Amino acid sequence: MERTFAHLKQFRRLSTRFDKLKQNFHATVAIACARRWLSQYVDTP
Repeated sequence: MERTFAHLKQFRRLSTRFDKLKQNFHATVAIACARRWLSQYVDTP
């Protein structure tokens, strides 16, 4: 769990709480989590 929080803090928008509205902040968290999850399935040469 701690690794997940550390990874999410790499997103500047999340670490600075750029979005003031709760709805926008939750959407940004969802996008960051989806990017992390999808990166496992990308083949890198």
